[in-house]
Amino acid sequence: MPVSVRSLETAVPKTIIRQPDVRDLFRAQPGMGRLADRLIGAAFDASAIETRHTVLGELGGEFADDTEGVFLDRETGVLRNPTTGVRNEVYTDRSPELFLAAARRALEASGGLTAADVTHVVTVSCTGFFAPGPDYRLVRDLGLRASTQRYHLGFMGCYGAFPALRAARDFCLADPDAVVLVVSVELCSLHISSSNDPDTIVASSVFADGAAAAVVTSRDAPAGHSVLDLDAFETVLTPVGETDMAWKIGDHGFEMVLSSYVPSIIEKHIEGALEPLLARLGESRPEASADIERWAIHPGGRSILDKVQDAVKLSDAQMVESRRVLRDYGNMSSATVLFVLREILHDGDAAGVGSSTGASTSESTSDIAGNERVCAMAFGPGLTVESAILTKRVAG
Repeated sequence: MPVSVRSLETAVPKTIIRQPDVRDLFRAQPGMGRLADRLIGAAFDASAIETRHTVLGELGGEFADDTEGVFLDRETGVLRNPTTGVRNEVYTDRSPELFLAAARRALEASGGLTAADVTHVVTVSCTGFFAPGPDYRLVRDLGLRASTQRYHLGFMGCYGAFPALRAARDFCLADPDAVVLVVSVELCSLHISSSNDPDTIVASSVFADGAAAAVVTSRDAPAGHSVLDLDAFETVLTPVGETDMAWKIGDHGFEMVLSSYVPSIIEKHIEGALEPLLARLGESRPEASADIERWAIHPGGRSILDKVQDAVKLSDAQMVESRRVLRDYGNMSSATVLFVLREILHDGDAAGVGSSTGASTSESTSDIAGNERVCAMAFGPGLTVESAILTKRVAG
């Protein structure tokens, strides 16, 4: 039996920040020189992002009555620079509700599976740490069996959802009765900082907060239920780029290195990175853009999507879901590609996609007749390219 994603649901914090407002906030920070001002304007205006979500209500003008602001000074509008410990305390406080919201929605949309069916939990995050961790919290808060197997994949970066889905698939191949709950939560906005550094400016212009959860199993889905079969996975390290994308822990938050060369590196090496995956299908890259109907490209930024589209010769229609997620949510690190796959699973129906914590999600009832092949990929530190072939189908 194929191993399938039975459901894929998302959750985001309620605070929405609009790109022009955040651009102007960073421009107004003290110590910004003329070059930094131009870089901020260029990075934010060319991002193709309209809105992002954040757990930091202060960035949306939401302050507690008795506070001056932890990340943003209420009176002056100056960004503060809290320690890594303070930032991680916010992660510890705010991430569990997003893990739980996304997980509950995925179970509710799974076509009859419940918390009692879950045998494994795999959590993913690179933006904070605590123990007992989010895997433990999900077992406790969902009322899962105490014997539920738990795994946490941490600090992998934007490609982290792929090792999680691959592990879930392996668990299900080993045990046909297994039901694996995969949940990714990233609170990237916790690590914002004001700087003249180009890498920091670019990171400030794209990263955001969000959560996504998938239920993976080889159990038969109900008739009429849309699923994504997990057919094949591949991991490739590009021969260059180790220092161009990195993520490390500093004294005042996690520090992102995201050089301007990353899109060019991806453009140059994406064909070679796709070759071992497509070889499993007996195809070469030129055939792929025609034979693979849907593409879920991690929207690390507009230039990355542009370079992948040109290199693989994808149509504008094949990029719709990736560009829509970038426009509405920005780059939520490991959770982002799952947002794109959810749109594909539900035919791009916007109802319920990324609904705020506390809001309900709805499952699309309009499915395209016949099976569709999907290629998904994401990029992260290394420079690492993770990719997968999936089949979207409607259970009979």
